[in-house]
Amino acid sequence: MAKTAKTEQEEPLEKKLWKAADKLRKNMDAAEYKHVVLGLIFLKYISDAFEEQYQNLVAQKSDGADPEDKNEYLAEKVFFVPPTSRWNHIQGRATQPTIGKDIDDAMDAIEKDNPSLRGVLPKVFAQEKLDKASLGGLVNLVGSATLGTKEAQSKDLLGQVFEYFLGEFALSEGKKGGQFYTPQSVVKLLVSMLEPYEGRVFDPCCGSGGMFVQSEKFIKSHQDYFRRGNPLRLTFNPTDRISIYGQESNQTTWRLAKMNLSIRGIDSSNVKWNNEGSFLNDLHKDLKADYIIANPPFNDSDWSGELLRDDARWKVLGEQLTPPAGNANYAWIQHFLYHLAPTGQAGFVLSKGALTTNTTGEGDIRKALIEKGLVDCIVNLPTKLFLNTQIPACLWFLRRNKQEKEKEILFIDARNMGYLINRKNRDLSQEDIDLIAGTYHNWRASASSAALYEDVPGFCKAATIEEVAKLNYVLTPGRYVGLADEEDDFNFVERFTSLKTELEKQIAEEADLNKKIAENLSKIIIPNVI
Repeated sequence: MAKTAKTEQEEPLEKKLWKAADKLRKNMDAAEYKHVVLGLIFLKYISDAFEEQYQNLVAQKSDGADPEDKNEYLAEKVFFVPPTSRWNHIQGRATQPTIGKDIDDAMDAIEKDNPSLRGVLPKVFAQEKLDKASLGGLVNLVGSATLGTKEAQSKDLLGQVFEYFLGEFALSEGKKGGQFYTPQSVVKLLVSMLEPYEGRVFDPCCGSGGMFVQSEKFIKSHQDYFRRGNPLRLTFNPTDRISIYGQESNQTTWRLAKMNLSIRGIDSSNVKWNNEGSFLNDLHKDLKADYIIANPPFNDSDWSGELLRDDARWKVLGEQLTPPAGNANYAWIQHFLYHLAPTGQAGFVLSKGALTTNTTGEGDIRKALIEKGLVDCIVNLPTKLFLNTQIPACLWFLRRNKQEKEKEILFIDARNMGYLINRKNRDLSQEDIDLIAGTYHNWRASASSAALYEDVPGFCKAATIEEVAKLNYVLTPGRYVGLADEEDDFNFVERFTSLKTELEKQIAEEADLNKKIAENLSKIIIPNVI
């Protein structure tokens, strides 16, 4: 018994909350239920933060403080919560049959008093299919956690809960959930390799905002970096040194991103939504970002490429290279490049087929990227990392100012790394992330100290542009690090197209042969036999 009690006591808050919340879901689909749960968690967070500031102002009333003055909260970067939206009022009505409407009204009232949240908060609580007894139970459950106080924020309790719930809902939804959620280990790896210490961070397909959150975490974990050369050790918020820009075409996902960023205190005013998407309606046309971090949709054939044949984004260092209308992979690459500052860096996820494809001009674009010294590093990822696809994936890193490394590309093969978290899904450990990112940074630094980096057969290889050219500009890491790579090079579309062409040729040859046989037979004179 004691052992069981100890296990329960040590179980993290986010896991306990998830287990209890999931039991209350009953027959409601995860895709809809996530807005109910995440909306309540967000409401509890802003209410806790408000209440703490409210009590501080009450104590300062004699000095002229006004607990009901919205500006008193704005100055402390705390959302103002009107009386009927405060958690104690909501929880006091948890057993009432009108609890769903009460919460919807609370969300409306908060949006009216906080312009940055307008159009963001879910109003899904009054719907008939949501069991009101279960909703009341969920309110009481969320009410048991303290999420928005200064102490809770310092421990990142809400961030942990929100991220954990996003991941669990993505797992529950499967392919659909993967559209708004990139696995945390992949995001960590991208951020660890790019190291976005300061500047403009851009994600033109930002999902629920995970790339921005991880960038902010990275900065907070490296605060000493900002104090170098500062003898006074001045105090400031290191996250103020980055500004984020994003775009998302799915409005529901965009709302999740806005909530996800708000609970971190990250300014999301430049995270935009429109249903046309980044290609047809680029909302950051003039942006030149220092860092681009993204996970665009794989092999998207419905990106309206035929409408954008002469777009300015298809010029790579002055050369017009139009991506194919039937696949957006290289359109995304060129979109990223277009938005990079002169010293900018980009790290993004792509289908592994983009490393080898030569169809409809993609090979020519890849060759140009390589010869112009823009490709910095390629990382081959393990399978089963992503929830929404079984297509093999890789990471690309581009850099506009490679300097000493302009004539080299680093290849890392991480196919055999990671561990299974269940039968269908794999994850990268922190040790895996540290090894891959450390290898990359050692290679980058090896221009000044050659002892930092060396090739490791089967894992990493710094290849020259000449070596890549000899392999017809194929970027598959297994070709360079020394592993057998037959499976890695397999491209279904190219193989299918090749076999189809060969079959059509054989059918045509057979038809031609049959025609000739028929013609020859018609010329043969058969004598009459009496």
